[in-house]
Amino acid sequence: MKITQAFTFVAYPQANGQTEVTNRTIVQSLRARLFGVVLPAEIGQTSARIKTYPEDNDNARASELDLIEERRERAAIRMEAYRRPVMKAYNQRVRHREFQIGDMVLKRANPAGDVGKLDARWEGPYKVVRRVSSGTYYLEDGQGRPLKRPWNALHLKK
Repeated sequence: MKITQAFTFVAYPQANGQTEVTNRTIVQSLRARLFGVVLPAEIGQTSARIKTYPEDNDNARASELDLIEERRERAAIRMEAYRRPVMKAYNQRVRHREFQIGDMVLKRANPAGDVGKLDARWEGPYKVVRRVSSGTYYLEDGQGRPLKRPWNALHLKK
């Protein structure tokens, strides 16, 4: 068995820049959250941050930690105030479809594949046999043979 093992050395692995942007965002967020605390990478350097580092930072950090619960509550209130109108706008466009056991439905011909211009878009009729959860149904064809998998109500119509 003439097997040779070869190693390669990548001098400069190139990426699409997403890693660098993500790392920069993480470091910026950490700096904002640490309230001026010196990062371990900055300890040996004499930067403007090191020169202006406040000596009473422990007291400032302790007072910020005392107010953290209040800030979290305000953030939760703001998130809820933002979430409600977005949810209301989304729910206005959603058409809820619910079927009862025994309803006759059509199912989308091929929801994952391509349907041509002249192909039938719906197949059926199928009978709803069982409801698994909200919007998920098991079907059977006209001869009483059950379909292999459940179908979402998005792909069904009466």
